[in-house]
Amino acid sequence: MMGSENRISHIIPVMLTFFTMGFVDLVGIATNYVKQDFGLSDTAANSFSVMVFFWFLVFSVPTGMLMNKIGRKKTVLLSMVITFIGLLIPIFVYNDVAMFFVFSCLGIGNTLMQVSLNPLLANMVCKDRLPSYLTLGQFIKAIASFIAPLIAVHAALCYGDWKLLFYIFAAIDIIAIVYLFMIDIVEAEEKNESSSFKECIKLLGNTTILLFFVGILVHVGIDVGVNITAPKLLQEKVGMSLAEAGYATSLYFLFRTFGCLSGTFIMAKFSPLKFFVVSVVMIFIGISCLYISMDSMSIYICVALIGVGNSNIFSIIFSKALLYMPSRNNEISGLMIMGIFGGAIFPVFMGLMSDIFGGQIGAVVVLTVCVIYLLFLMIRIKNIELE
Repeated sequence: MMGSENRISHIIPVMLTFFTMGFVDLVGIATNYVKQDFGLSDTAANSFSVMVFFWFLVFSVPTGMLMNKIGRKKTVLLSMVITFIGLLIPIFVYNDVAMFFVFSCLGIGNTLMQVSLNPLLANMVCKDRLPSYLTLGQFIKAIASFIAPLIAVHAALCYGDWKLLFYIFAAIDIIAIVYLFMIDIVEAEEKNESSSFKECIKLLGNTTILLFFVGILVHVGIDVGVNITAPKLLQEKVGMSLAEAGYATSLYFLFRTFGCLSGTFIMAKFSPLKFFVVSVVMIFIGISCLYISMDSMSIYICVALIGVGNSNIFSIIFSKALLYMPSRNNEISGLMIMGIFGGAIFPVFMGLMSDIFGGQIGAVVVLTVCVIYLLFLMIRIKNIELE
């Protein structure tokens, strides 16, 4: 590892890439606009999220194999090129079929990026500084997630076209591609073989690993589900326009970002397991109160509680899974990333239940099932050696 690789000039383009990683979270607000623009049912509209998160199931492990062949930097660059293609499509063609391709490109690009960007950063910084840089990267990613709904809402209200969001993100993405391409990164050669799908799936035979895997599924389901459902609840219960209701998504990410930062300091002093308990209870309270919330302020408070509570669930489950079976870290890492596929499963169920119930209460029921599982996991892991 060369000393020059620690220069700010080398870290900035990587952090800018973390920002582009957050582009995938525009799926929440975009789904609502697509539903409105094309008069889709909740089931049809929520199925767009499948096109984003399905690819985590398909490409997580193959991306590790790809990195062994072409390197981490080239894999990250490829991920951003695929993302750029997805962002360009609605600029030229905007219909329901085109949007399926948009979300597919965002999903494939984000899968490649999630798997390859962290190892690339690990190759550039000293091991003792890696955690702080990873935390910084996740914070920058959260900023993109937070501002995406704000840009869409502002574009819709001021310019009458929410799709201006794609122009802005496409411009940032191409800047990040060029910037990262221009820097030299000396990558350490990896001799470890990539995990196969078979090796990953076999681990699900271990009860504890299965519990953690499903925990990732429901965590992402809550994450995406709240993004899609919160604006609809405000429209349904308060009578807001979609443009006004879209701020709920940004509020969720704002408190999710706050929870991520505060969790870093809290877990340095308190047990991650205890913090997990507090987080799950916050999610449970937030989702439960959505049933009785009838005004905008109470709904916003619920969304904020869920955002803070859900902010550190992934990192806690992921780290505990790795610690549970250190000798199988490669397989477990691939399996946990595949768990992000939960973002494709639960929104579809939410759409179906909303259509059946004739309102967003159906989606809240599915969210309730997700948090009940986290409560179950909270109880079970107390009997597992996690510390």
